[in-house]
This record gives sequence, C-alpha cells and structure tokens, in this order.
Amino acid sequence: METAIIKIGNSKGLRLSKTILDKYNIKDKVEIILEMGRIILKPIETPRQNWEAAFEKMSKEGDDKMLMNDVFNDENFEEWN
Repeated sequence: METAIIKIGNSKGLRLSKTILDKYNIKDKVEIILEMGRIILKPIETPRQNWEAAFEKMSKEGDDKMLMNDVFNDENFEEWN
C-alpha cells in the first residue's frame, strides 16, 4: 500500500484510512517504534478498558463472591505481640 505524506502546519503527517484504524484497533494514540530502517506504528491499548462493565455483570450474576474464606478469621494476633 502506498500513501502520501501530507503537510500539517510546519510538520508532515501520514493519513491512515478508517479501514486500517478499525482493523488494528487504533484509537487516539500510537507508539512509534524505529527498528532496522522501519517505522512501526503500534496501537496503544488502554489497560483495564471495560472492566467497570465486566464487574457490574459479575455482580449481577453473583459471580463476584470470595473464592476462599477470610484469611484472618482464625488468626491469633496475640502471639505476634
């Protein structure tokens, strides 16, 4: 694929098609990697994206229960004094 470098103010830029943006899940930012004479654009993923919705779903389905009892229920803290 060939594309033109375009003038943007005092700089130049590269225009990516919507198809490429969608296919590679590129949103607002990319990481630029310079490697062996190549320029690599890597999408920046947002960690924990959509976790809030997932936690709400878990809560509604009752799937957010503790997997084991509280660790300190039977602990005797007196022995540490």
